Amino acid sequence: MSDQPLLQIKNLHTSFFTESGEVKAVNGLNFNLDKGKVLGVVGESGSGKSVTAYSILRILTDTGKIVDGEILFKGKDVVKFNKKEINDFRGARVSIIFQDPMTSLNPVYTIGNQLCEAILLHTDRNRKEAYLRAKEMLELVGVNEPLKRLKQYPHELSGGMRQRVMIAMALACEPDILIADEPTTALDVTIQAQILELMKSLQKKMGMAIIMITHDLGVIADMCDEIIVMYAGSVCERGTADEIFYNPKHEYTKGLLRSIPRLDSAGKKLIPIEGSPIDLLNLPKGCPFVARCDNAMKICLEQKPEEVRINDFHIAACWLNYKERYFNEEVQSNE
Repeated sequence: MSDQPLLQIKNLHTSFFTESGEVKAVNGLNFNLDKGKVLGVVGESGSGKSVTAYSILRILTDTGKIVDGEILFKGKDVVKFNKKEINDFRGARVSIIFQDPMTSLNPVYTIGNQLCEAILLHTDRNRKEAYLRAKEMLELVGVNEPLKRLKQYPHELSGGMRQRVMIAMALACEPDILIADEPTTALDVTIQAQILELMKSLQKKMGMAIIMITHDLGVIADMCDEIIVMYAGSVCERGTADEIFYNPKHEYTKGLLRSIPRLDSAGKKLIPIEGSPIDLLNLPKGCPFVARCDNAMKICLEQKPEEVRINDFHIAACWLNYKERYFNEEVQSNE
């Protein structure tokens, strides 16, 4: 049995070439995704989460381009796929649930038409088989009266129902990887919990891997095997959920955690991260987070930190970890 990861992202650089200059949206991104695992990708708007997903599927806008790096799916580089290979890859091998279910469905076609189109495009089923598969998928994601829903248009369904339809469409071809890009952003808290519970049960039932993209650490607390925290298009910290939540080692991660409402902090004010997200047109020489960090040092201005291994399950890219390690080593040598 091969130990090769299902998906490997190696030194990925994705930019958008605009009139103002090159917007470096993803900068040297690296991560692995194993079969059947759930990976959480967390960060503010503009941190490069969605661009990473669109790079994997190669659905960037005309101004976007993968400048460097590899996207290896079962050892094959997606960046080098020809048109037929990338069409076979999308939907059948990797599917995506887009951010807003309100606008992701075509308003002039019925739910059945849109579901069947995806199934016919990526499988060898005929139209009758595709229709039965569409009905089966709606039942699987908990949509009541599936035959009735197949004949309806998107505007006739609630936001939660439309999100379930999007999940059904993404899973209809039984992909190896499901990318969920902020799948619960437009939904209320009750429906949000239902959708997350649904995704967990379907993941276990179908054995697929999931990349869960979100700006809210609380959403993925009990869902992910590993979490990566992104800032300015690169990973600043990665580790298990327990390590990220209870032992954060990057100042940005600590800031995100301080801004989450907690049951044990009733009556206390949330502490936001001061400042604005970085300008990707003008990346700093050193650490991307330096301008917003309360504990920044001189070296943070001059040199970008490399990743430091905290333990077997935790890595962070912060100069404070070098300082802490050096201090501990000095103490031990003096003893």
